Order: sequence, then structure tokens, then C-alpha cells
Amino acid sequence: MEWQGIVTLLTLFSVLTALAMTRVAADLVLMAALAFLLITGILGPSEALAGFGNPGVITIATLYVVAAGLKETGAVEWIARLLLGHPNTERGAQLRMIVPTGVLSAFMNNTAVVAMFIPAVQSWAQRLGISASRLLLPLSYAAILGGTCTLIGTSTNLVVNGMLQSRLDIHLGLFELAWVGVPILIAGGGFLVLLAPRLLPDRGGVTEELEQVRQYGVEVEVESAGPLIGKTIVAAGLRALQYGYLTEIDRAGRLITAVEPDRTLQAGDKLYFVGAPECASELRRIQGLKPASGSVHKLEVQNHQRCLVEVVLGPEFPALGKTIRDSRFRTRFNAVILSVSREGKRVPGKLGDITYRMGDTLLLEASHQFVEQYRFRRDFLLVSALNDSTPPDFHKAPRALGILAVMVLLSASGLLSILEAALLAAGAMIVTGCLTASRARRSLDLPVLVVIGASFALGNAMTETGAAQWIAGGLLGFGPLTPWVALAIVYILTAAFTEVITNNAAAVLMFPIALAVSEQLGVNFIPFAIAVMIGASASFITPLGYQTNLMVYGPGRYQFLDYVRIGTPLSVVVGAVAVAIIPTVWTF
Repeated sequence: MEWQGIVTLLTLFSVLTALAMTRVAADLVLMAALAFLLITGILGPSEALAGFGNPGVITIATLYVVAAGLKETGAVEWIARLLLGHPNTERGAQLRMIVPTGVLSAFMNNTAVVAMFIPAVQSWAQRLGISASRLLLPLSYAAILGGTCTLIGTSTNLVVNGMLQSRLDIHLGLFELAWVGVPILIAGGGFLVLLAPRLLPDRGGVTEELEQVRQYGVEVEVESAGPLIGKTIVAAGLRALQYGYLTEIDRAGRLITAVEPDRTLQAGDKLYFVGAPECASELRRIQGLKPASGSVHKLEVQNHQRCLVEVVLGPEFPALGKTIRDSRFRTRFNAVILSVSREGKRVPGKLGDITYRMGDTLLLEASHQFVEQYRFRRDFLLVSALNDSTPPDFHKAPRALGILAVMVLLSASGLLSILEAALLAAGAMIVTGCLTASRARRSLDLPVLVVIGASFALGNAMTETGAAQWIAGGLLGFGPLTPWVALAIVYILTAAFTEVITNNAAAVLMFPIALAVSEQLGVNFIPFAIAVMIGASASFITPLGYQTNLMVYGPGRYQFLDYVRIGTPLSVVVGAVAVAIIPTVWTF
């Protein structure tokens, strides 16, 4: 091996050390490695930048747009509320959660699935009287397991498939991975349902203490043709909100102050909630409820351009001393007041009769431009938008789900490649109004795309300099290995890498090593490529290896050892099933 190979191995060691031992962002580490390999002449510009033009990377970017369309329309939340139901036991609850999560993760980005399921599972856990920590980690694991079932289930699958296309001109089918992915999902899901309850912690979830935050009163109305009519308060998910609680119901002028959990909702009921500012956003995400204030519907702002904003009234606010009704606030500011908080407490009485005072905090529904427009105006001392508070447009959810179904059918039938079907679906999301062009741009997770694209440079360097062949020779140098044992070693190494570095980087780095191993053994490379796919996705032992593990870390109040205790046996189960099945489907 020449000096280029030695430098490449030193670069690889440096990258692994930086990713595992430092807090430097992964995209910066891998871009630094790319720049170093380019400057030293080990790679030319075309080899160094090849990853950014790889079909797998472009497909991942396109699927981010498709997932954003599903999120903006509330399609996944709608499915979650439909499928979760009301199980009687904790194991039943885990089963009801694992199945839809696994199925959805097979067809859309599992990070997006977990992001949308976390709030739904938290409120569902409260409603069932189960600690959120008993459900959120299985949620992440189920999303990872489901992603192994199809080629579009995880970005890792698409990355490896992209390398197969560019290097060997091999194209995998959309459901080709199902032969190993479905057994893995069944085995892993069975483990989570049967054995994980003994290992999961019981710590409860992180809930906002309403006494310590600004309190608002939020009024919503049950839609006359909505899905909540005839449901009880508990069944509608209104009894255990994360950020507020129901205090009373106004039914045709009759006030119901003692609201029982089994009281049935009727069309036109006005529900009054007290809670944190996020309570309003939480209520807007429940299909079948609408703001009780008629002024919200008069707001001249499209649904996708709306958000919730808090403002604190300053001494130069022009309507101090006037009532909300007389101030013409909507006309003046193109925003609607939802509630008023004074000295951290909600202001009682009818909203229109409240008189403004300096220092009052108003909860508004306004456009995204409101914050920039009024941030430095003297009317308000503070202007702050609530994160992720744009209300979903549930009317477009069937449209978004239809686009996803067409994408899957076109790809599965072979009429279009996965990249072509994804591009068509992303365009359809924008053209049909499920997503705006600006929101589509913001949906792209640039750091993840940079990590994937830059890691290709390191993989190419390992192939070009012979470093991958040297590592493969070292693995096979312990003695004559059967292809099955070599496959198991490749899988274990990939799974170990993905626990300390990102899953996509692990796949890209192990791909050339696995290819070199198969060439030296003189056997079919496809089983080794599938092992890299599954091994890189199967990150269960640490919260750092996979993004969904990190997403549930805070909400579930988990500790590092929780992942080790549950993830280690799950990794063994998944690895055993994968290594046993792969050679029977794709022969050596």
C-alpha cells in the first residue's frame, strides 16, 4: 500500500475519532476530510464531489419534501389518532403503536414519522395512564425496524442503493428488502412487546408545569361536520393535553363547569381551555376543532402562512385603556387575538370586554411576516413566534396520502425509478397546494445531506488507494473464512460503526470494505451490500447512532444506560435474524 492509502487510513481514523469523541458537527468533520483528500491530491474534484450527484442522495433530498407535505397536511397525525385507539393494557398499547409506526416508516422518512408521533404518543400515554418513557423508545426502535422493509424506508438504504447503481450498475427493487426487513420487523417488534416492558424505565414524561408559565384561556368550537361529534372528552383526546386542561363547555348558552371525562361532545359546543401558550397550537392540531372567535376566519392570511405569536404591550401601544372590541386590532395589525395573559395569569371574562394594560401578553394568530414586521415597533416590547405552530390543513390530508400511494405504486411497478417517482411526488405536493415552495426549501435537512455527500469522498478514497482492500485482507487474514462468517463480520463491524458515528457515514465507509471482502472471496456482493444496509440502520445501543433515538431522549427522560439495557439484546435479535436470512434470499 502506497502513501495515499496510509494517509487515507489516518484520515479515516481521525474522522471516526472526531465523530465519536468530540462535539464537532458531523457535516463539518466530513467536509474537512473531503477538503483534505482533495487538497492532497488523493482524490480529484470529480471523485471528491461524486456523492453530491449520487442518485441516492438526490432521492433522500426529494423525499424530505414529500414528508413535509404529509406533515403540513396533518396526514400522519390523522392516521396516528385513527390507529392508536384505546388499548386496555400496556403491551396492547405498545403493539398498537409499533405496527402503524413500522408500516409508515417503510414508506416515508422515519425521522419525520417519529417527529409527528412524539406529541401524539405523549398525549395518548397520559390518556391511558402510562408513562411516556414506556412508549417513546419503542417508538424510535419501531421506526428504525420499519425502515428496513423497503428501499425508501431509510436514507441508509437509498445511499447504499445509489452506490450499487453508480459502481456496479445494480438496481434494487422497492420491496426487494422486504424479504429480510419484514422478518426483522416481526422479530424486533415481538421482542419490544414481550420483553422490553421488563427493561423499560418508568419515569414519566416532561410536562410543563402550568403554574410556572404564562396562562391563557383558549376557546375552541366543535365543528358541525367534524369527526369529534358523539365522542367523549376522553376519546377525543381532550382530557390529557400536554399544555392545558378543559375547564368548561358552553352548549347553546348553557354553561357546563364540571366536565366529566365521559361527557359526549355535540356540534357547536364551545370548549374553554386554560394552559400554556402551546395549548392553542396543540388544539389546532386536533381535527374537528376550530377557533371559536369568528375573527380568525376573517384573517386575510392563507392557512399555511399562519402561526401563533406572543406580544407584550408597550407604553406606546395606541389602544391602551380601550377594550379589545373597540380597538380594531385585526384591522390595524392583520392579526387576531386568541387570549390575554396578565402578570402570568389568564384574564377572566369575555375576550372582547378585556381592557388593554401595558405589560399585557397577547396570544395572536398572525402571518409568519408579523414577527419581522413588528419586532422593532414601539407598540410592543416583545414579539415572539411559537415554534412549529402553523395549523395543519386536514382537508388536504387525503390528497397528500394519495400522492404518497401513487409514488409507491409507480416505483413498485417498475414504471418509474425511485428517484423519478420521488421527484414526481415532490412536485405534486407543491402543485396541489399540500406544500408551498418556500416550505419545501426549508424542509431539506442540509447538514444530513452534506454528511452523506461528503462521506462518499472518504469511501471513494478507500477504494482508489487500496485501503479498503488492505482492511479486507486483514479481516480474511485470520484464516480461511466461509462467506457466511465473513458476512457476519461485515454486519457486526457496520453495526458497531453506526453506534459511534452517523448511520449514513457508517454505510458509506463499510461499502468499499464489504465489496473488497466479497471480491477476495470470489462471491456475490449483493448479500454483503444488504448486510451493510441493515447493519447501518440497526442502531439501538446508543442515543447518538440514529437521529430518532436522540429525538426521544429528552421527552422520555431517558438515560444512556436505558439504551444499552434494551438496545443490546434487540441488536442481537435483529443481527441474528438478518445474518440468517440474507444468504437464503441472495445467494453467495
